Amino acid sequence: MTSQADIILDVRHLSKHYPIERGLFRKVVGTVKAVDDVSLVLHRGETLGLVGESGCGKTTLGRCIVRAIEPSQGQILLCVDGQPPVDLALLDRKTIRPYRRYINMVFQDPYSSLDPRMTVLDIVGEPLRENGLAQGPDLEERVKRVVQQVGLDVRYLKRYPHAFSGGQRQRIGIARALATEPQLIVADEPVTALDVSIRAQILNLLQDIQAQMNLAFLFIAHDLSVVQHISDRVAVMYLGRIVESGATQDLFTQPAHPYTEALLSALPIPDPDVKRRRLVLPGEIANPAKPPTGCPFHPRCRYVQKRCMEERPAWVEKANGRGIACHRADELSLTGIAHHGMP
Repeated sequence: MTSQADIILDVRHLSKHYPIERGLFRKVVGTVKAVDDVSLVLHRGETLGLVGESGCGKTTLGRCIVRAIEPSQGQILLCVDGQPPVDLALLDRKTIRPYRRYINMVFQDPYSSLDPRMTVLDIVGEPLRENGLAQGPDLEERVKRVVQQVGLDVRYLKRYPHAFSGGQRQRIGIARALATEPQLIVADEPVTALDVSIRAQILNLLQDIQAQMNLAFLFIAHDLSVVQHISDRVAVMYLGRIVESGATQDLFTQPAHPYTEALLSALPIPDPDVKRRRLVLPGEIANPAKPPTGCPFHPRCRYVQKRCMEERPAWVEKANGRGIACHRADELSLTGIAHHGMP
């Protein structure tokens, strides 16, 4: 059972809006709501999976949380070392620097996220040097420890990224994120670009590191089988908003939002004797510059009613820790999956 003292990240009403500019004088004619009024909580040692279709705003949300992107509004409360919560959204480049060591990011593409002109020692040691945590022989010793922690040989410290496979490069990226001994890592599709045979190794590595360091993970992915395997809780995102959240097993077996049901219907079952009808959503994800009135999902929803077209559903917290934004959540009986699968 978690408590308020266990919270490491508390995101409140976070939004990221991009202006649409046209003409010679760059007149603002609209707004793209990439992230729209998102709230979520992450506890120490917990993995929160963030899922949704491409373009729903998952990566933008993750980058706002680590302040790689400036949010338009909202709060990003980080709680570290027993100190009072600090709102990262209010800090400028100088004042946020002491908190950079506590929250890091693992990127999707292990090929483009590593500087090809830097050695492994330089790549992993850079966060230590920039944060003033180590230098000289002490820096190299710390790099050696974290490189060994992610399963790489210390003999590779002088090599460049081109000399490594995709899985090894992602291990270097993970080592870089771990170098400052953070308490929270945002993992943005960390296994999507890897071969299937390597994915399980990286996922197991992340879980082992989490157990050793009591890390919290915000795990962004579109592969539900991976999220099911690694996450304690899951948040489902659609058109810049969280539409449902809850414990992984509860959400996978008893979805409460029609969008979650449709996502789960596409999850393959590793049993040829089990048949399940896939729910194909009509159309495409709506334009975030011109979202539909009412519920953003209503143009693609098979359970749509007139109220859904006119009134945006409010976010409702349930007693069992579930959260849902759907007018018909209490009356629908949706289909989930019966058993946990492996990625």
